[in-house]
Amino acid sequence: MKFSEIKYTRPNLTSVETNFAELLSSFEKANSTQKQLEIITQINNSRNHFESMMTIASINYSLDSSNEKNSEEQDFFDENSPRYQNLINKYYKTILNSKFRNELEKEIGKQLFSIADLSLKTFNESVMPLLQQENKLCSEYTKLLASAKITFDGKELNLSQLDPYLSSVDRSVRKNANTAKYIFFETNAASLDSLFDELIKTRNEIAKQLGFKNFVELGYARMLRGDYNAEMVKSYRNQIAEHIVPVASELRKKQAKRIRLDKLFYYDESLYYLDGNANPKGEEKWIVNHAKTMYKELSKETETFFNFMIDNELMDLTARKGKATGGYCTYIPEAKSPYIFSNFNGTTHDIVVLTHEAGHAFQCFESRSFTLPEYNFPTYEACEIHSMSMEFLTYPWMHLFFEETTEKFMHSHICKALQFLPYGAAVDEFQHIVYDEPNLTPKQRREKWLELEKKYVPHKDNEDCAFLNSGGFWQQQRHIYESPFYYIDYTLAQVCAFEFWKKASENRENAWKDYLHLCQQGGSQSFLELVKEANLTSPFKKGLLKEIAIYVKSELDKFKQF
Repeated sequence: MKFSEIKYTRPNLTSVETNFAELLSSFEKANSTQKQLEIITQINNSRNHFESMMTIASINYSLDSSNEKNSEEQDFFDENSPRYQNLINKYYKTILNSKFRNELEKEIGKQLFSIADLSLKTFNESVMPLLQQENKLCSEYTKLLASAKITFDGKELNLSQLDPYLSSVDRSVRKNANTAKYIFFETNAASLDSLFDELIKTRNEIAKQLGFKNFVELGYARMLRGDYNAEMVKSYRNQIAEHIVPVASELRKKQAKRIRLDKLFYYDESLYYLDGNANPKGEEKWIVNHAKTMYKELSKETETFFNFMIDNELMDLTARKGKATGGYCTYIPEAKSPYIFSNFNGTTHDIVVLTHEAGHAFQCFESRSFTLPEYNFPTYEACEIHSMSMEFLTYPWMHLFFEETTEKFMHSHICKALQFLPYGAAVDEFQHIVYDEPNLTPKQRREKWLELEKKYVPHKDNEDCAFLNSGGFWQQQRHIYESPFYYIDYTLAQVCAFEFWKKASENRENAWKDYLHLCQQGGSQSFLELVKEANLTSPFKKGLLKEIAIYVKSELDKFKQF
């Protein structure tokens, strides 16, 4: 079924609640494991419908947040998703207390019960108004960024459409485009500060009402982190600072030399080569056609998957006015269909975001046979292994998109992947700071960010940009506002992706076999269990980041021309 043919109707939440109550009552009275399993299936059918409608509403809002109907439906789910979460928590309490729990675990796995246990810690009915407020604030942030109307090059552009100018070979164009971008953020800085103040206040209050010390503890529980903790993450960040930051800084020095600059300023960082970056040689239709060839040749599984996405119009890829920024993959459970959203703008990012989101989509396509909604996607850091590894596993086909500039693309992609690790660590440490110290003023938060820039990106020079010199860079990072603590996950997955890349260079067949197996596990296991299933090394292992730094540097050294 094509996306446009999937019928959207706003759910009647009162009916959903009544149905849940009846099914949970029947579950408690059930006298066998089999009967309880049958009721779980009925509950999940109801969940799949509600969550499918919620997902469609969210997609429509992303496609055009200025549309009044789309906004109304998003407002409905912002307001009512906490009520729905209350139902899920009642379900989780019920299954955790099942007299047949041991038998259920054998049938459907322990991960569901681990998720249920962690989820129960993150919700009770008393915090529903606060959760509604949190949802509303996140939607306001999305709308604010989507509202950007930046006049540049004689055009009115949104943030995604401005991107190509940020990596122009003309330094004055790069600087002016960045200036225009940050004027938008500076103009809206008070609103961005106010939104974040309210989010911190709201999240901190939720945490206290739920019995947590602060939102850091609640944030980890929300992320369903069952097999690692904040101390492990802190040690991991320290390893990034020790082993990755020096290599990233060295790469920036080489970049400055390569583009013939004595000093690399913030507006130069996106240009990797004097004659321009490796941008794709065509637009959306051309890119999708070549991607179809790529996924046909990669494996029979990816061929089936990508044809499904095309045939059912499950991708909206190009930037346009009114469209939300960024890119994502989501899943419509009733249709058993992934959906890819992005903002093609003619830059390298078009191909990176396509392969990245296709990695997510391929995983949930391969694990769509799971009947438990909890297993459609794994926890976030495991999710990102599929996406980031797909970026590397498709290297043999990059010539389809970049032709004579393929080497440029691969070189810059590897550089960016390594340089991302310190930035990801900075974002994560920033979130720990602001939620450990919720009473920081906006000015103090900015000062903390500047300290983290010195630690993780010491080479960064903001020159005369007032907004960046005030410490405002982080305000463009959607995850900080909308998905707290969902950022270190990308770095953990990036380390795993580097390992998949190394394995593929040694034995491509075995690497693909492990990757496919990982995708087929869905969310049926925890992060570290899935890492083990894929024959990967835990990113927390002491010394691994040093090995990664050495390997990536040695691979980059093979690009003699750069």
